[in-house]
Amino acid sequence: MQLFYSKDISSSGFCTLDAEESRHAVRVLRMREGDAIHVTDGCGNLYRCRIVQADDRACVVEVAEQEFSIPNSQSSIHLAVAPTKNPARMEWLVEKAVEIGVGEITLLLCDHSERTFLKTERLEKLAVSAMKQSLHLTLPHINPAVSLREWVGAQANGQKFIAHCEADRPRMPLAAALQPGMDAVVLIGPEGDFSEEEIALALDAGFTPVSLGPSRLRTETAALYAVVAFNLINDK
Repeated sequence: MQLFYSKDISSSGFCTLDAEESRHAVRVLRMREGDAIHVTDGCGNLYRCRIVQADDRACVVEVAEQEFSIPNSQSSIHLAVAPTKNPARMEWLVEKAVEIGVGEITLLLCDHSERTFLKTERLEKLAVSAMKQSLHLTLPHINPAVSLREWVGAQANGQKFIAHCEADRPRMPLAAALQPGMDAVVLIGPEGDFSEEEIALALDAGFTPVSLGPSRLRTETAALYAVVAFNLINDK
């Protein structure tokens, strides 16, 4: 199945794909009027459509039916991670995390952060591509960089974890701490780890300290580890 994305599609009527999706359908895949096409709104819904105007800049489709909808009750992981110094590593993380399954990504500015700015537009495009490639129907929201000190206290109650490398502090394995069927927030720090003050702030805000195994992992590896662990625990 070839999957396309349009945030404006609904269960009835017509929808115009954006320029990039139109080009892929008409110029790359050589689709024509009358061809069947599947479109997701990125909110968990899948629609079966028919092309009525094969324009490679504004392809118009008619919605035939809504084939599937993911229940709102499905659990998801919110990954809060410090941007890597090399932006390519963060792009790799977003791509792989979306393929495996992530609900939301927040970029964190920490005391030891080496990068304080990263364009979310590029990450959002990669997320759309990864969603379609892996046939997911939910597009994760990617939040722009925010200070951990401002962000950590605003998180609601629930499963909240901070993965840090301070071996002299009590921690439990993330896989053992995760409860299936529940949303989770996981904090992943920069290459220099969280500062002691940041760890204290997270603990005061109700975050549980966890470890990601005996190895010292790079930021993007640690973040992907958390996504994989969550999905394995919730694999049905």
